[in-house]
Amino acid sequence: MTGKIIICINCPKGCRMTVNSDRMKIKSITGKDCPKGYEYAKEEFVNPVRILSTTVRVINGEFPLISVRTEKAIPKRLLLKAMEEIAQIKIEAPIQIGETIVENLLGTGIKLIATRNIKKLPFKSCFSGK
Repeated sequence: MTGKIIICINCPKGCRMTVNSDRMKIKSITGKDCPKGYEYAKEEFVNPVRILSTTVRVINGEFPLISVRTEKAIPKRLLLKAMEEIAQIKIEAPIQIGETIVENLLGTGIKLIATRNIKKLPFKSCFSGK
């Protein structure tokens, strides 16, 4: 049997839990102070997920980059692939906060959305990429 330490992020306490498993099957979870911690440790052990926040290049915008994030958490194992896909994107200004940049990131069904507004420049920028 092996043990994996997981630190809960559901509340400021940050309980250090140990998930004991045998061949990826959970046998016990110790160190939890609440049911939320138990559920978090179970999910984190079986299928860890994360919200991805990054930037996308902007063409003819007031700034050369726009901040974006996934609308929901994606599997942790897909983070690097997602970053590679996002690095290829260029989006034309103007862009509105909440606007969908990618409809279905890596086939997950999860959107990549803008987290700020970017105005279009009234002239062609040296950052235009054209």
